Amino acid sequence: MVDVPVPKADEVLVRIGAATTCGTDVKVFLRGGHPRMLRPPCPFGHEMAGTVELCGGEVDAWRVGDRVTVANSAACGACEYCKSDRENLCVDLQYLNGAFGELILLPARFVARSLYGIADDLELEIASLAEPLACVVHGVNSCEIRRPSSVVVYGAGPIGLLFVGVLASRGHGVVVADPNPPRLDVARQLGAVDAIPIRRGGGQFRDVVAASPDGKGFDVAIDASGVPEGWSDVLRSVRAGGLVSLFGGCAPGTTVPLDTHAVHYGEITVKGVYHHRPATFREALDLLSGRAFDARLLLSAERELVDIEAALRSMIRRESLKVVIRTSGGETP
Repeated sequence: MVDVPVPKADEVLVRIGAATTCGTDVKVFLRGGHPRMLRPPCPFGHEMAGTVELCGGEVDAWRVGDRVTVANSAACGACEYCKSDRENLCVDLQYLNGAFGELILLPARFVARSLYGIADDLELEIASLAEPLACVVHGVNSCEIRRPSSVVVYGAGPIGLLFVGVLASRGHGVVVADPNPPRLDVARQLGAVDAIPIRRGGGQFRDVVAASPDGKGFDVAIDASGVPEGWSDVLRSVRAGGLVSLFGGCAPGTTVPLDTHAVHYGEITVKGVYHHRPATFREALDLLSGRAFDARLLLSAERELVDIEAALRSMIRRESLKVVIRTSGGETP
């Protein structure tokens, strides 16, 4: 138990109604930390929605009872990256954790830059998906796809499935590759035109490429697996002139081979993608509010706050995509 924090003049206290687990939480749980987001011992969890509990005396934009969601980072707004609309690369990007709790205190920067109101008809558990969806929207936008295109996504975990939802809603032909048949079924429900079962360990890119429109590769290939085998496969899955998005983060110190001949003579664009920006967070909320796709398909189960470990272990066993964590402040579904 911890004392209930009292907000300073420029801070806001939020009662968390719903939080969702994610793959990053699993990595933190297994590895004991995160190279950027947190160092234990510290609060845990970063996908959340709830209601304003208390406001500091100088806070005018928010009122007690407002329904809100919170981005898990806040940029400085002054560095060269922030001024060029690349806030995800801010030199002083601050992170916020503590979604797995009843209350969370928002520092002034988060109140000013990372607190968003949500519509009355948007369920808190759906609103809590805004953070991972904002990352995916950033990933999709960075691909700069200007016409209906063929796209392959390696990995049908929650992030890969969000990619499917966004891309399919924009009219792209999406193929998904993953070893887990139930997850491939969800991909189809979200609009994937094909779902290819593959073995763990990679190396089946030829089978995946054969599913591209002309059998020669995709316009865009996205890794959402976060393992080096996935990175290697996406690099082999695009056609000449294609783009590779290395979205899934691998463990520190990981390396992958690169076919320099294919990249050079095929004019392959290779991009790393990280995190989200305020613009993509707002876009994600718009997608969720507009029901652009059935985001509820990603919510496999609900558990109480005391069952966090069990929820994460169910994800490790691939029994769950995302688990909704309820607190005493949660809304009735």
